[in-house]
Amino acid sequence: MRRERCILFSLLALTALVASLVTVEAAETLPETKLTWHYYKLNTTCRYAEAYVRSQVEFYWNKLKDGSIAPKLLRLLYSDCFVNGCDASILLDGPNSEKTASQNRGLGGFALIDKIKTVLESRKECKGVVSCADILNLATRDAVHLAGAPSYPVLTGRKDGFESNAASVDLPSPSISWESALAYFKSKGLDVLDLGTLLGAHTLGRTHCSYIEDRLYNFNGTNKPDPSMDTSFLAEMKKKCPQRVKKGQPDPLVFLNPESGSSHNFTNSYYSRILSHKAVLGVDQQLLFGNDTEQITEEFAAGFEDFRRSFALSMSRMGNLQVLTGSQGEIRENCRVRNN
Repeated sequence: MRRERCILFSLLALTALVASLVTVEAAETLPETKLTWHYYKLNTTCRYAEAYVRSQVEFYWNKLKDGSIAPKLLRLLYSDCFVNGCDASILLDGPNSEKTASQNRGLGGFALIDKIKTVLESRKECKGVVSCADILNLATRDAVHLAGAPSYPVLTGRKDGFESNAASVDLPSPSISWESALAYFKSKGLDVLDLGTLLGAHTLGRTHCSYIEDRLYNFNGTNKPDPSMDTSFLAEMKKKCPQRVKKGQPDPLVFLNPESGSSHNFTNSYYSRILSHKAVLGVDQQLLFGNDTEQITEEFAAGFEDFRRSFALSMSRMGNLQVLTGSQGEIRENCRVRNN
């Protein structure tokens, strides 16, 4: 892994590179948006906004030795963008806010976003200038780059949304089929290549045993394990995730990609594990059961750079979903509450 290598693709280079990867039908451009590259440097008084964000992320990674910020921010961004667009609504507090939804149990990374916002608001030239939505997108890019992903371009100029309701959270179960997962992605304006690529974020992070309990003990109501799981891997996971038979029993955390584990390394070993039937989440293993997603899995397992390039474009596409600009939103002084 070459963490010191910064690969900053232009948007044209990204689309050209990804177009050559796999022969599935997939979009090769970003959604139409009013966002721009280097928005803060070219259009505001806070010229070094991106540098301030990056310095705080690097502090957490290098000084605090907290590599977990990469998977935490990836999940936080996904939970934001896939629910009413990338408007930082996931950051709002409240008794019925999005972060209280059952699908968002265990979300993290809020403290880092708060710290970045505090630093920016403390600077005269940046006070009231940088949105929480842009902070979340930029910080995620910088964190996953430190883990080994490419430093993809993040268009900026987002505004923060006004609403955050748990009832609007429609994030699917990690046990759904690849067909259902693809239908969900398409409903958000993404495609099969985005699906196969963005699920690769599961090369980092952890999940609760309760999310894979069905695969281990009662797959599709059969009272048997998922037959697609490698038998040795199944035995290993059963040891880590004993069947819960009574209320209050612990719900341990397990790594989504044991080969990355606590080192938080962004690699393509996630795809190799799928080919070996050793995926942790059911939806990940499902990638083998669709012709296009199987092809994507094989391509990325064989070529790490192919995965990195596709990841750069898909993250940029996800970050541009239903963004708010102009008078459509606000720039929060505190990412957890609306202004006034």
